[in-house]
Amino acid sequence: MTEPVLEVEDLRVRLRTPRGTAHVVNGLTYRVGQGETVAVVGESGSGKSVSVLALLGLLPARVATVTGRALLQGEDLLTMAPERLRQVRGAGAGMVFQDPMTSLNPVLTVGRQLVEGLRAHGDMSKAVARRRAAELLGEVGLPDPEGALDRYPHELSGGMRQRVVIAIALSNSPALLIADEATTALDVTVQAQIIDLIAKLQADHGTGVIWITHDLGVVAGIADRVLVMYGGRCVEDGTVDDVLEHPAHPYTRGLLGSLPDLAAPAGPDGEVPDLTTVPGLPPPPTDLPEGCVFWPRCPVRSDARCETEQPPLAPVSSVYGHKRSSELEHRAATWCTEEGTSGAGSPGDGGAFRAESPEGGRA
Repeated sequence: MTEPVLEVEDLRVRLRTPRGTAHVVNGLTYRVGQGETVAVVGESGSGKSVSVLALLGLLPARVATVTGRALLQGEDLLTMAPERLRQVRGAGAGMVFQDPMTSLNPVLTVGRQLVEGLRAHGDMSKAVARRRAAELLGEVGLPDPEGALDRYPHELSGGMRQRVVIAIALSNSPALLIADEATTALDVTVQAQIIDLIAKLQADHGTGVIWITHDLGVVAGIADRVLVMYGGRCVEDGTVDDVLEHPAHPYTRGLLGSLPDLAAPAGPDGEVPDLTTVPGLPPPPTDLPEGCVFWPRCPVRSDARCETEQPPLAPVSSVYGHKRSSELEHRAATWCTEEGTSGAGSPGDGGAFRAESPEGGRA
């Protein structure tokens, strides 16, 4: 087995706030292999973006405390000197930030921002860097890439700015690409073009990808593995087939159940079935539950330990009896399951959120 591009172990992020200490990321552990895409999914506020910002040292030091270990090609990002970390950003790890409206410097042209990154991490003249910058803008589908180099961010639409940010992240062929809602502002045609471009980068350079998204359709199409986050913790992980076809955690089943099922039969009068919703709100990071982080919202809480103990990530293959799609373990942090219930993980039926679900058994 080849060495992973990134290996994160027991990552924890604490933020000092006026309401007390916010426990934003709590013991996150995962690996990203060469050429592998790991999708990180979950509701807003689950700690997805903060976890990757912490890896690259982009959280304000005066309010953030980051512990754990994060090895990028053998070097620990969390203990790197600031100057070394600056060298790693771009060439070692590129990031597409979530908000394209604020990711670019408003007083510098697009071309200058691209050329600066290319020359900072490579020995090339301004002319060569400018040609390469135009090529990158063309690759991400920006119209008139030569002309776009001399334009300022405010002259571009949101989708065009998003493509510029993606071009900057890809400019130095990083070993690790972090894409935080990378295709949110793009139409489906450009979205497919960007996904194909990243796939080519993976094939040519063995780039590992962390793809943070709310779009489970994109996850199903591009991811090798899925990590489901809730309340700053990983509540389920495994291959994309295991997690999406056989979800074990009630929260994962709730996310899948909220997707529209185009194949679902209409009612007697032609009415469309209602979408499933996850009741309640995510817990504030300053006041997380003592036990299972999903316990206050869980409709199948059938184990007394859920209220007072945190369930560990444990293999769930034996619970459902399905054949694992790979050697990678499918794990979930829950004691509550629907053992013996057919179709528990079907995205269209709401999984754990059906009326009969509270009678589910225990793992």
